[in-house]
Amino acid sequence: MPHRTVREVEHEITVLTPATAVYRLIAEVANWPHVFPPTVHVEIVEHTGAEERIRIWATANGEAKSWTSYRRLDPDALRVDFRQETPAPPVAAMGGAWVIEALSAEESRVRLLHTYEAVGDEAAALEWIDSAVDRNSTSELAALKSHVEAAHRSAGAADGLLLSFEDTVQIDGEAKDVYAFLDEAGLWPERLPHVAGSTLTEDTPGLQVLRMDTRTKDGHTHTTESVRVCFPPERIVYKQTTLPVLMRVHTGNWTLRKNADGVSVTAQHTVIVNEANIEGILGEGSGVEQAKKHIQDALSHNSRATLAHAKDYAEKRR
Repeated sequence: MPHRTVREVEHEITVLTPATAVYRLIAEVANWPHVFPPTVHVEIVEHTGAEERIRIWATANGEAKSWTSYRRLDPDALRVDFRQETPAPPVAAMGGAWVIEALSAEESRVRLLHTYEAVGDEAAALEWIDSAVDRNSTSELAALKSHVEAAHRSAGAADGLLLSFEDTVQIDGEAKDVYAFLDEAGLWPERLPHVAGSTLTEDTPGLQVLRMDTRTKDGHTHTTESVRVCFPPERIVYKQTTLPVLMRVHTGNWTLRKNADGVSVTAQHTVIVNEANIEGILGEGSGVEQAKKHIQDALSHNSRATLAHAKDYAEKRR
């Protein structure tokens, strides 16, 4: 049997939060895109007792990847074991565990363990995985610490920075035409007046990276980058990986629902405000509520404009 290199690595962090609260956040994957920077989207594929399968879309070393993982949850031991069932190359095998240890009633140690192998046992592939695991583990643990400590210091404090809203339009057209308009974001500079430029790459079908220059209402232009997960012809889920400075997190989705009058299309946004930058952008004395209004006005303006042009595009094709 040929020798295969198996890496075993461990990262850890100490958090000022009870161990059970930390475990709960790790166990509840629906919130991961709002907590962990690399995670774009997570869906539970199957859940039976303490076992589940989840599909994860995330970035690794700046590249968009997707895989399915098996997880076993043990709330008594405060441990979640995981194993990738369909690793994304160059990963040949990947497993590990989240282990939470109570240091006191108010302090915990979080250990993130990984064991992995590379496709073909190639040295370059192993180095790529080493870098991705180290980068993502460090990022995830720091984000976990920040999130759970803020929430624990003041119940609801993290929620106070959270903004979630949606805009909906009814379109007398075909869902496939509306979906095509939203999917073909590389053509948006020709189709949307608020988009100055865009670059869309899709190396893996249904997994897109969109870099976009957006014109603001005051005439300025800012650049964002998003990873988009496409579920044709019903939904596109995305997470911004390069953000405007007023936002710490921005996720969203475009959802299409057929009805008797055509198709109802909703643009949904969830944002966590970057509190540290409010006064620098909006002026001295500005607070979270002003920032939320500013953000919602800007995002909603662009969403409604996109929906209006999608409506026009689809209805002309009936």
